[in-house]
Amino acid sequence: MGRRVFIETYGCQMNEADSELMYGLLRKQGFEVADDAEQADVVLLNTCAVREKAEDRIFGRLGWLKSAKAKNPNLVLGVTGCMAERMRDGIVERAPHVDLVIGPDAYRRLPEMVAQQLHEDGETDPAIDVRLDKRELYTDVPLDRVPGISGWITVQRGCDKFCTFCIVPFVRGRERSLPPDEVVAQAQEMAEQGFKEVTLLGQTVSSYYERGFDFADLLTRVHAVEGLSRIRFTSPYPNDFSDRLLERLAGLPRIGKHLHLPVQSGSTRILKDMRRGYTAEAFQDLIGRVRRILPGWAITTDIIVGYPGETEADFQETMDLVGQVRFDGAFMFHYSEREGTRAARTRPDDIPLEVKKDRLKRLIDQQETLSKASNAAMVGREVEVLVQGRGKRNPNQLIGRSSCFRTTVLPADEHTAAGDLVRARVSGATSHTLFAEPIAR
Repeated sequence: MGRRVFIETYGCQMNEADSELMYGLLRKQGFEVADDAEQADVVLLNTCAVREKAEDRIFGRLGWLKSAKAKNPNLVLGVTGCMAERMRDGIVERAPHVDLVIGPDAYRRLPEMVAQQLHEDGETDPAIDVRLDKRELYTDVPLDRVPGISGWITVQRGCDKFCTFCIVPFVRGRERSLPPDEVVAQAQEMAEQGFKEVTLLGQTVSSYYERGFDFADLLTRVHAVEGLSRIRFTSPYPNDFSDRLLERLAGLPRIGKHLHLPVQSGSTRILKDMRRGYTAEAFQDLIGRVRRILPGWAITTDIIVGYPGETEADFQETMDLVGQVRFDGAFMFHYSEREGTRAARTRPDDIPLEVKKDRLKRLIDQQETLSKASNAAMVGREVEVLVQGRGKRNPNQLIGRSSCFRTTVLPADEHTAAGDLVRARVSGATSHTLFAEPIAR
C-alpha cells in the first residue's frame, strides 16, 4: 500500500482546484488518497490568506493536529497555498510541528518534498518553497478531480490589479492565462468523465487573454463542447466587462445566467483609494448595460465595509448603491488588514471594530431584505434546474441550482437523477432558496 495523503481545503474555488492539482501530482508518484486526516501519513492544509479570520482558523486546526503528530511522530504535516506564501517562515515559528510550507507556484516539487520528509529519520528542518513563477500554469499536470456533477477549470492564475486591500497578487503572482486549447481539452475531458457543469476560474477571469484570444472567445470555444449542460465563470472584474463580452454571453444559452461582479464599495472616494479603477457611477452604468443586454440574469457582488478612512457618509453611499442596484445576493465582510498590502503600508486601520461590525450588520440586514424580495419575485416563473442530488436532511427532496445560480429544492422522484436538467415552476421562496415543482414533460 502506498503512503496516504489527505488535503483539507480552505477558501475559494481556486483552492479547490489547486487541491485537485496536488492530488494529481501525488497520485502520479504512488500516493493514495486517505478518507480523513486520522488515516493519513501526510496531511496538507491548503489555505486562504484573504482575511485574518481564515488564517486564525488554520492555526486552530494546526493546534488540533499537533496532538495527532504527537501520537504519530512520522506524520508529515504541511501548509500549502496563499497563507503559506504570505507568512512563510512565520508559520513554522508559530507552529514548529509543521514539516512543509509550500506556495501556489511550487506544487511541482510537492511529491519530492513530501517524500524527503517521510524518509527522514528523527527530527529534520521543515521544507519551505514559496518561490513565485510568472510562467507556471501546470498545463501538463494530471488533475485528480473529485467525481461529481460540477467541477472547475483554472483558466487564469495570479492577478495584476493590485487593489490596495488585497494580498492575492503577492501570494499568487502576476496574471497569466492558460492556452485556449488546453482549457477546451480539459472541458472535453470533464464532459467525458460525466461532469455536467464547468466553472471557469480566474482571479479576474474576464481579463483572460492569450495570443489574441480573449474571454469572449474562450467562452465560445468551451460552449461548443458536447456533453456539458452549463458553463459558469468567476470572478470577473468590472473594468473588463465590455459590451462585446455581454453580447457574446447573450448568444450562448448554456452559460449560467448569473454574474458575480465585485463592487467592494459604493463610495467613489473609497473606490479611488482602493485603486479599483472605476467610480460608483461607472459601476452602476455597467449594471444598467448588463440588465439591458442580459435581462433576467442574477447579479451578485462582494462588499467591504470599514475600509481605512471610511466615513459614515461613505458607508451610506454603499447602502444607497446596494439599494439602487438591488443585488440578488452578496458576500459582505468588514475590512481585515493584510500585512504587505498597500493599504496596510499607507493607511492606518482606523475604524473601530465595533463600528465595522455595526456597519456590516446594517448592510447584511438590507441585503437579506433584497435577497428575499428577489427570490419572492421568482414565484410563478419557470426555471431550469441542474440537479446535484438528494437532500442530506430530506432524501425525498432533490437539491439543485437554477441557471441564475439560486439553490432550488424539488420533490424527488424515480425518474430524476443527479445531472439531469429539470424544467420547473417556482412555488415558494426564502431569502436563500427556491422551492419548485417540475413541469410535466
